[in-house]
Amino acid sequence: MTAGPDIAVLVVEDDPVAAAAHTLYVGRARGFRPVGTVHTAAAALHFLERHRADGTPVDLLLLDLYLPDGHGLQLCRSLRAAGHTTDVIAVTSARDLGMVRQAVSAGVVQYLLKPFSSAALHDRLERYARFRDTLARSGEATGQAEVDRAFAALRTPDRSDLPKGLSAPTLDVVTATLREAGGGLSAGALATEVGVSRITARRYLEHLVAVGLAVREPQYGQVGRPELSYRWRAVGP
Repeated sequence: MTAGPDIAVLVVEDDPVAAAAHTLYVGRARGFRPVGTVHTAAAALHFLERHRADGTPVDLLLLDLYLPDGHGLQLCRSLRAAGHTTDVIAVTSARDLGMVRQAVSAGVVQYLLKPFSSAALHDRLERYARFRDTLARSGEATGQAEVDRAFAALRTPDRSDLPKGLSAPTLDVVTATLREAGGGLSAGALATEVGVSRITARRYLEHLVAVGLAVREPQYGQVGRPELSYRWRAVGP
């Protein structure tokens, strides 16, 4: 993955305790940099305008939808009308599906329900970073597969819709093992770590590759056919 500058994040949250927590979580996520915390829609708009004028535009808003001076989705619409291209992850207690539809139409790229864990927020940030990285180059997409990978990066895999023969608990173990490995793992090495057969390990690894969470590459240096190595598709520099 190409290294680049940290993703600049503005936290917009009216609850001071939640705002501080969200800012802390963002600061701990590799590849992200909290650049400010505000508590109202007006303050958010002013912050974004000032930073755009300074040549340091904000990349991402972590946006509470219920603000004391207006709704977060109205802020999103105002930003688009003013020409801001800042992406938005909504963090909210609003569970109404109509609200979710409005969020999508307003350009919200992720929708995270409160209360949530730091791990849940980290997952959304990591997916967003992967989405940005997929679309970082200029020019045209090489094909439908590249476009699909970009959108797939934002989606959380549906554990209820796994390929036949794969289970959510085993997938979670495989995912955790691959992420913690740092470098690449072969299907055989992963099978030993997880306690499954090599064929089973490869099926889970190929699933992670298919949904854009892992990368497959040949591992040379041995006599005969090169062995495939799998690594977690990390984000950040």
